[in-house]
Amino acid sequence: MRLVGGRGVEALRRVWLGPAVVAAVAQWLPRGIVAAVLAVPYLALTAALAGVAAVRAWTYLAPSLRATSTAAARPLAGRAPHTEGSGSVTHQRTAGVGQRRWVVEVAVWTALATPVVGALALVAERAGVRLFGFRLSILALTVAHFHVAGFAAALVAGLVARATAAGALGTTAALCVPGGTLLVLLGFFVGDEVELAGAAVLTAGMWAAGWLTWRDVRPHSPDRVTRGLLAASSAVLAATMVLALSWALGEATGLPHPSITWMAATHGVTNALGFALCAVLAWRRLGARPL
Repeated sequence: MRLVGGRGVEALRRVWLGPAVVAAVAQWLPRGIVAAVLAVPYLALTAALAGVAAVRAWTYLAPSLRATSTAAARPLAGRAPHTEGSGSVTHQRTAGVGQRRWVVEVAVWTALATPVVGALALVAERAGVRLFGFRLSILALTVAHFHVAGFAAALVAGLVARATAAGALGTTAALCVPGGTLLVLLGFFVGDEVELAGAAVLTAGMWAAGWLTWRDVRPHSPDRVTRGLLAASSAVLAATMVLALSWALGEATGLPHPSITWMAATHGVTNALGFALCAVLAWRRLGARPL
């Protein structure tokens, strides 16, 4: 969380460790009221984090919305004519910077907002409640998915996009990771075809982030350990996201595909340790300015 700036995030970070550790302990206890209650404080923290995301999004978008509203209400005759020259060039440059920042912001909003989905699934799974009718095994995997693909992947995609000036691939990473994550969530309720589309979009974003990390970020890292962490976080995505696609394709079409248990042991563990942990540690070692 130190990779994200803002007073709201800083305040939550100071109290995050305790509830997070207690929630982790709850996962080792038998399902029941005790395990569920232990996970509730963490759910409250993630809900507050989602609130920070909403405030941050509104703070960023509100000036543009007000400017658009004012421009629409302004009489046509009162508008200044468009002129070419240094002013328009300055405007274009400013707009370009703003657009790049918008791309990064989308990734940050997603990183802050999605852990609450995993925390809600955690409380329900620990209580033995089939939330929205989902099997408890699916709820357990949802906990990990929305912390790795939701928080960590979106955060890394935002960092990569900023580091590479949000070029075409950086924009792909910063938008496809959030978009794919939300499509996968929608697919839980709508159908396997939507979930497959989400997996494809998410894979495109993860591969873009991985390639940019390998090509543009890793070579400029100051030490061997950081370069190794970045290399590991990039390399594992080549295999783990193929597994994600194969599973989603099998669910949507009935073709043979890995089981949930096998996916958790391979795709899940490798992404959590090989991608998320290595990437976050590397960006911390790089001393990245908070997003």
